[in-house]
Amino acid sequence: MSAPRLSFSQLRRGPLVLVNREHSLPGTAAPELQRVWDGAPDVLLERRAAELLRRCVCAAGGWGKIVPVSGWRSRAEQQRIWDDTLEKEGEAFARQFVALPGCSEHETGLAIDLGQGGGAVDFIRPAFPETGACGAFRRLAARYGFVLRYPEGKERVTGIAHEPWHFRYVGVPHARLMEEAGLCLEEYFDFLRERPRRCVLENGLSVTARYVPWDGMARELELPEGCWQLSGDNASGFVLTVWEMAA
Repeated sequence: MSAPRLSFSQLRRGPLVLVNREHSLPGTAAPELQRVWDGAPDVLLERRAAELLRRCVCAAGGWGKIVPVSGWRSRAEQQRIWDDTLEKEGEAFARQFVALPGCSEHETGLAIDLGQGGGAVDFIRPAFPETGACGAFRRLAARYGFVLRYPEGKERVTGIAHEPWHFRYVGVPHARLMEEAGLCLEEYFDFLRERPRRCVLENGLSVTARYVPWDGMARELELPEGCWQLSGDNASGFVLTVWEMAA
């Protein structure tokens, strides 16, 4: 496998890209998308995220009990949602629960809003309780690479109100590390800047994640043998993840 290459274009790609009011996305092409499941033909996610979402819903016993509400959105669709919410609910509500166009995670194809099945679903604030299949999904999410993106108590950090229905795919080791440390995505990069972080997954693989600052110079990183993944943070650096067999 070739060595990971740091470049400006890579800075805005990968499962850990940070998207918020301070870190917007350029108007880029859509990622490789896949239907979440057959009953929701209009809800799409990035290919890997869609596959792992299905596995997590299945493990939680959620078929027919959990419904996908909103996945990938184009910039134009995000603009329509913002304008409609602003008109109907006012600016204070819109800023709490709807991201500005270009500042929405939904444009990455890595974010999914989920709702409880069995009745009418609110598109902006779908019900997703702590009990039943929804609660089971919440407890299993990190095993499949998903985190609750806007947890209660982190509103000042994320700039978004608590959204118990909004999940973000970041990848299995990072979801585990974030959950164990009680971190949201905005805090995770500083956590990795302190020192590399390691965890051992259920399949026996040892994973190490470290932060690599971007100095503006395109270059390749030297690595030991192993499987790796490089993700930009859409800000000032990269997260390098390396999988090795546990001793």
